[in-house]
Amino acid sequence: MLSFADFFALMPPDNAATVAPNTDVSFPQDGLISGTAITRLTASSFNLAEIGAYQVLFQVNVSEAGQLILTLNGADLAYTVVGRATGTSQIVGMALVQTTAINSVLTVRNPAGNSTALTITPLAGGTRADSAHLVIMQIA
Repeated sequence: MLSFADFFALMPPDNAATVAPNTDVSFPQDGLISGTAITRLTASSFNLAEIGAYQVLFQVNVSEAGQLILTLNGADLAYTVVGRATGTSQIVGMALVQTTAINSVLTVRNPAGNSTALTITPLAGGTRADSAHLVIMQIA
């Protein structure tokens, strides 16, 4: 059976501090999870237990121009960089990630070398806490 997991943050109270360059975004709450191949290690790192292919989707509201990137075992996956030049809106990313080792660690990161710390926007567009999501699906 293939696994899937939804990890999320609500702002406020999650991600209260800015996310500095070379720092990972926190998704400290668990949504729907099926199977055992995808698990949480910390608020911002996630274990892909099995060698295989995973579809990864994420969305984060930020208040600055900026970028986000997926990392696997601490290494940037350059083909996963997404961002925007201006405005206050979501940064949305999706990619297929292939693991070649058991227990690979996945994160969503404000890439090293970027000049801006990212503010994860609280109460975006209204009075309710807004969500950021990281959805990981094992597809092979």
